[in-house]
Amino acid sequence: MHEETTAFEALLLLEDGSIFRGKGFGAEAEVVGEVVFTTGMVGYTEALTDPSYRGQILTFTYPLIGNYGVPPYSMVDDFNLPLHFESEKIQVEGVVVHEACFHPNHWASVKNIHEWLREEGKPGIHRIDTRRLVKILRERGVMMGILKTYRVGEEVDLDQLFEKLSKAKRYEDEDLVDKVSPTKIIIHRPLTGGKRRIVVLDCGVKLSIVRRLLELGFTVLRVPYNYPVDKIIDLEPSGVLVSNGPGDPRRLSETIRTVKSLMEYGFPILGICLGCQLIAISAGATVFKLPYGHRGQNKACMELPSGQSYITSQNHGYAVSKESLSGIDIDVWFVNVDDGTIEGVLDPQKRFIGVQFHPEAAPGPYDTLWIFKVFSKKVDSFKF
Repeated sequence: MHEETTAFEALLLLEDGSIFRGKGFGAEAEVVGEVVFTTGMVGYTEALTDPSYRGQILTFTYPLIGNYGVPPYSMVDDFNLPLHFESEKIQVEGVVVHEACFHPNHWASVKNIHEWLREEGKPGIHRIDTRRLVKILRERGVMMGILKTYRVGEEVDLDQLFEKLSKAKRYEDEDLVDKVSPTKIIIHRPLTGGKRRIVVLDCGVKLSIVRRLLELGFTVLRVPYNYPVDKIIDLEPSGVLVSNGPGDPRRLSETIRTVKSLMEYGFPILGICLGCQLIAISAGATVFKLPYGHRGQNKACMELPSGQSYITSQNHGYAVSKESLSGIDIDVWFVNVDDGTIEGVLDPQKRFIGVQFHPEAAPGPYDTLWIFKVFSKKVDSFKF
């Protein structure tokens, strides 16, 4: 074990009374968040920096995390975007793993996962039975939890921790998008082209989504989630992407009004994850919270028009209600093979499309990268 972690103990408490005792790593801290799990085997640097995980304590089902270390943020692509991160910092509240590796082996690694979390003030717990934890979450649903790392010998008052947990604000009551959305316009330019502009309603966009748009030759303008529709029109976009992000989409009333107006103007719109939910709500549908969500890189989805199945990368805790689509001018595009929930919607008039999964992957399979090409064709044919 890494010598700096031997002085740490850790506790994870769930609101149902479950207690997990393990070893701590990362920062000495105490955090509250919604405890969720992902089934991904790789891609922990991308997952931990994904803004959609803001407000959550992330559990990895794969038993060993950290074995290839952590690369530098300065390792960038041709667009000056970090190659192995989805934002500029760790977004999760805390990390739960069965075993954290403190002696990684990879040519690009500059630090281990303990050092990375410590630098960014995030606590982690390992040496616990993550299988038992995930079984609890699958049977009872995701729930709020409190994670505390502390020095060996320090006395911890469990009753006090449970009291803090009971009084903490719930995940669905937090305005999390406000914490990950930019406060001003951010412009990204492609290497060639760039005449056509895509406005990204940035609710916490993954940088790999920006990368895919740049690869198609678009200039990308990321605007705050509550940016007024008249100002968006002033930017003269050829299309709009409504991004992924954390929290309950029903709290984003300003964004919903904006998306609805953009639909009425007829702009080509692509919604990804939270963006798909916002599109559906703007069209008159409703959403509901899934018991334990879809988080991982191996989620099978079927495209209804073709019957073709794809393996997708996912990270969402809410879904569009099928029943709410009755009488609404919106069609189901994809469904989840496991539970039949909606994974994609589209407009019969072909103005907008939305997918719950992440076509940009990062991490995950590239089966659905073609979604961006479908959107690109809509943009190329659009005249305002």
